[in-house]
Parts: sequence; structure tokens; C-alpha cells
Amino acid sequence: MNKFVFAALVGLFCLLGPSLAKDSDPKVQVYSRQPGEFGKSNTLICHVSGFHPPEIKIELLRNGNEIVPSNQTDLAFEENWHYHLTKYVTFTPQKEDRFACRVTHMKKAPKQYSWDPDM
Repeated sequence: MNKFVFAALVGLFCLLGPSLAKDSDPKVQVYSRQPGEFGKSNTLICHVSGFHPPEIKIELLRNGNEIVPSNQTDLAFEENWHYHLTKYVTFTPQKEDRFACRVTHMKKAPKQYSWDPDM
């Protein structure tokens, strides 16, 4: 009987847990694996965390255009059913280029976050 009660509680939590989480806007970090250097290959990274629900679109941009192909980690969740996701791509920055990450969460207006090369 105790195993049944435990299984029922776990099942109930799995069904209700996500619905109990509050909507949360994503926190976005845009950075490169190595310090920025013009003409040198690097990896552009956009890490998005702390968001709920998991409906999200992440785009890496060069001069306003999406960089394809790019890679994305699997969606993972943190405490309180908040999620995190990382998108990344190999790139070679040039002086005239502008790089950014555009995030669209829950069909809200997209927000753009710029990469600061610190060069």
C-alpha cells in the first residue's frame, strides 16, 4: 500500500509541478569562449536560464542575420521548474561585424542581446 501511495504522489507532482511554476522571463548571457580577437576563430555562446515555461527560441546573429547552422544543448530544468538552454556557433569576428543573440520567449516580442568583444 505504501508503494502505491508513494507512486501516486510522485505521479501527481510530475503532473502538477510544472503548472505550479510561475512564468519567468529568461536571463541571457552572450559571450565567447576565448577573448575576442578580429580574424581569429572563436565560439559565440548564448546561455539562457531561469525561464518558464520552456517555450523559447534562440537565434545567433551576425549583422542582424541568423547564423546557420548552429548548435543547441538539450533543454534542462533547474529548481522550481525553471529551464536553461545554450546555443553556440563557431565564428570569426571581423572589425565591421556585430554579433548578438535574439531570444523570443512565449511569443512575446523578441529581445536582442549584443556580444561585447572587449577588443
